[in-house]
Amino acid sequence: MTPLEIVMIVVAVVGGAFILLMASGIRIVKQGTAVIVIRFGKYKKTLEAGLRWIFRPMDGTLPPISLKEQVGDFRPQPVITRDNVTMQIDSIVFFQVMDPKLFAFGIERPILAIENLTATTLRNIVGDLDLDETLTSRDTINAKIREILDNATDPWGIKINRVELRSILPPPGIQESMERQMRAERERREAILRAEGEKKSAILVAEGEKQSQILRAEARKIALLTEAEGQAQAIERIINAKPNTAYLTLQGFEALKHVADGQSTKIIVPSDIANVASLFSVISETLGIGSATPIKKSTPKQ
Repeated sequence: MTPLEIVMIVVAVVGGAFILLMASGIRIVKQGTAVIVIRFGKYKKTLEAGLRWIFRPMDGTLPPISLKEQVGDFRPQPVITRDNVTMQIDSIVFFQVMDPKLFAFGIERPILAIENLTATTLRNIVGDLDLDETLTSRDTINAKIREILDNATDPWGIKINRVELRSILPPPGIQESMERQMRAERERREAILRAEGEKKSAILVAEGEKQSQILRAEARKIALLTEAEGQAQAIERIINAKPNTAYLTLQGFEALKHVADGQSTKIIVPSDIANVASLFSVISETLGIGSATPIKKSTPKQ
């Protein structure tokens, strides 16, 4: 083997090793993740999404770190309220890694640290509240826990976006008491609504009866006025017609006939029926209704 061949073989081997070395340093970082590069055990840099390269013999990488928002569904925690009621509270924490370097080197097992910190913070906050306040102040508790966790996890490169209390479970005895109380409250509200409905119904019925009586009175008033006007017009026409004594006598008899048809048990009849005609005649002369023919009063024979 000639020296030239030996040189060529060496160059080929070195070139192949260099190519393999360069290829081994290629890294593809996925979207939404970051890769920490360490050199001789010390932090070197952070690889972002895309095609990246590291110097393989001296550089190493940690497992990819997700930069997407994550959900920590933690197991229920026993919590004691201010009035010594033990409840099981299940919480959910939404967090996101903002600084991969701090997340990788700031704390060991950061997810477990967030869970324990959530449990202790929850106990501290609920311990200052009684049972009723705990059940009705979820938003306040969520806001306080999120603020405390966010401040505590800043050195870890983590941002707490939201904290939610998924369930609050009081002891079975208290649950039964609360259900009885809620049932009694619903029955009370139902009775109040029923009473208010009956009251409004009675008021509406009374108003309707009132309006009905008013309308009936108005109708009777109009009918009486109409009848009175009709009678006035009839009398006026009779007066204008200048009736004679015979007509007036006939009308007197008609009046006595209507009196006799009534419900009275006693009827007073004039002793001299002719006086009725004389009375109508006098009225006619007084009102100026023509000339009436006087009725001669017969004198008894001696």
